[in-house]
Amino acid sequence: MAMKFGVLVPQGWRMDLVGIKDPVEAYETMTETAQAAEELGFDSIWLFDHFHTVPVPTQEVTFECWTSTAALARDTKRIRIGQMVTCNSYRNPALLAKMASTVDVLSHGRLDFGIGAGWYEHEYNAYGYEYPEAPIRLRQLREAVQIILKMWSDEEASFEGTYYQIRGAINQPKGVQKPHIPLLIGGGGEKVTLKLVAQYGDACNVGNMEPEAIARKFDIIRQHCESVGRDYSTIRRTVMLNCAIGETDEQALEIAKAANLDRNTGGAEYLRTRALVGTPDAIRQRLAEYEQAGAQEMILFVPQKGRMEALKRLAKDVIGK
Repeated sequence: MAMKFGVLVPQGWRMDLVGIKDPVEAYETMTETAQAAEELGFDSIWLFDHFHTVPVPTQEVTFECWTSTAALARDTKRIRIGQMVTCNSYRNPALLAKMASTVDVLSHGRLDFGIGAGWYEHEYNAYGYEYPEAPIRLRQLREAVQIILKMWSDEEASFEGTYYQIRGAINQPKGVQKPHIPLLIGGGGEKVTLKLVAQYGDACNVGNMEPEAIARKFDIIRQHCESVGRDYSTIRRTVMLNCAIGETDEQALEIAKAANLDRNTGGAEYLRTRALVGTPDAIRQRLAEYEQAGAQEMILFVPQKGRMEALKRLAKDVIGK
């Protein structure tokens, strides 16, 4: 199976709409990028689920994830749309399942539903959500994915958990895709999160790691699949990476540093090993390493400056669209 490619659309969270004062123009920049990705032959577009900017909160635009997902579903026609990833803590899981079902219909069956346990403590505090310790957030995620799958399959869904309860919830329509909307679980926690992938996920996402580290995560999923009796090959393996393309490796590295892409990779010295930074030839070589590690879809964050030209060059000179 040929590797697929997705793009994170500019949404504001990573300071990727800075300088656009008019919020309507900022939204249209997101739409234009999604439509360009579709026209260039990318397979998917993705949105973060965050409320204000990172690494520090600012007054810059940050568009909400799920309303943006719905809007982009109508602004595009072919490309798949997903979240990288929905924070379970921000919305009741039964409501999330209902929202996703609606979006799957209005997108004519193009939704990938991404979810994770949540981690951005500042947002929790700012918006008034409780921020329990990580083990509790993971237990909440475990209950949530079970509820979501029930909402997508049962005529009247019921679940009695420690954190969530539903009693005869009706969800019509359930979406377009069969047997249900693909469920992607994001995160690299080896004991809990990756086991949840093996138990409940149709896809996984890990990112900002070297190919060797990615291969280890996938191998752990394989081990969990063996322990729960799951066919490992039925799980779609996605990887999220920062990407900067240039005429030379040095130019690409400068683009990456200027966009603070090293913040997600552990520092500038890791940009060459934990991201796709370089000439088209260098990026193709790196992609081969990730494919060898088991990646089936690469989800790319491309810096704001020169984004459109970068996407065109990636499509033409790297992906071969």
